[in-house]
Amino acid sequence: MISEIYQKVSLLVLYQGVFNNAIGQAFITLLSTDNIADFLKAYGQWFQALASKNISWNDFLVEQILLDDNPFSQQVQKKSVWELPESLINGVKQDLSILQSLYNSSIYSLSNSTIFERIKFLSFPAWEVDNKLESFLHSGLDWTELVEDLADYYRECGTGIFARYQALRWQEGRLQGITHPDPVQIQEIVGYEMPKETLIKNTEFLLAGYPALNVLLYGSRGSGKSSLVKGLLQKYHSQGLRLIEVAKSQLKDLPLIIEILRDLPQKFIIFVDDLSFEEDDEAFKALKVVLEGSVTARPKNVVVYATSNRRHLVREFFADRPQPKDGDEVHNWDTVQEKLSFSDRFGLTLTFEPANQEKYLKIVRHLASVAKLKISLEDLEFRAKQWATQHNGRSGRTARQFVDFLQGELELNR
Repeated sequence: MISEIYQKVSLLVLYQGVFNNAIGQAFITLLSTDNIADFLKAYGQWFQALASKNISWNDFLVEQILLDDNPFSQQVQKKSVWELPESLINGVKQDLSILQSLYNSSIYSLSNSTIFERIKFLSFPAWEVDNKLESFLHSGLDWTELVEDLADYYRECGTGIFARYQALRWQEGRLQGITHPDPVQIQEIVGYEMPKETLIKNTEFLLAGYPALNVLLYGSRGSGKSSLVKGLLQKYHSQGLRLIEVAKSQLKDLPLIIEILRDLPQKFIIFVDDLSFEEDDEAFKALKVVLEGSVTARPKNVVVYATSNRRHLVREFFADRPQPKDGDEVHNWDTVQEKLSFSDRFGLTLTFEPANQEKYLKIVRHLASVAKLKISLEDLEFRAKQWATQHNGRSGRTARQFVDFLQGELELNR
């Protein structure tokens, strides 16, 4: 029985990637051993691998199928199933049949093997978890009949890292998934209704496949600029929105990132937080190319959303201004104006003005309501004003910090 399963795994032609991980490799090792001691050790490693991910064997197989990056899952994101070669579809069906047989098997189904006959007196725990993946592959239907459904899933959700993660960051020359993105909810952000509505509308253009603009969110610190962008992910990730965080130091790689994302089915916000440049900054040049365009067409599924505390993103010094000296650049004023007008290259500039007392208290009241704090309005506002005076001044961030602290205090003293 074990040798038969091992042969089946060896026959996979497209979905070999299902086993290119710790759980899969532990399973392969389990199948390929014929020594009792090695078998027991391999089973322990397989069990531990499943337990460390808190996932059952069935859920593991389904998850890996949905995430697998292979010629079928890649091509079907751009073409109909009926446009693909018949040999490719047959390969998919063969692999799905093999994988379903593994899905339907358990450690106890191996009990007819010679090794199990020799160690049947031992008790083998089976790792299971209760929460099933919400997937059609758990339906019990013949998987070979679900090729079109699988194709639709790949087309909508993508594969690999883009199917697994909602938020990613560019680091060390590659995209890395963010396991726990900031769960900020966009409805929690109040006081800046006009820029909020404009940003939401622009993002909905992107999701609908219409032209969307690059956006600069400019304003005072703590006004909720970054939170607003992060809140878009929580609101729209189920519609295929993904957030790519790029640090200023990594902006030189922006053209490369754009090309990686260009042909993918998801829609991407490249998020650059706290943007500003020094003179002759390589990042300045890279972002300028992306915003202004080049010979390469701009992708329809990617926009840049950047936040900054500065209206003019490139710092200007008095020494930068034209002086009547020999050796000066002939068109120095043009250079200065190019630096100062760099923010104009964003299609939209949304302004977040400093919060006055009325706006600050409005934010506090809203956050307190969301948190369901049991405190009188008079007491809440008095303490909120005290907090702003003693800490970081009036802002959305200060309001959030105050409400978080107050919530903890009220819970502790309850």
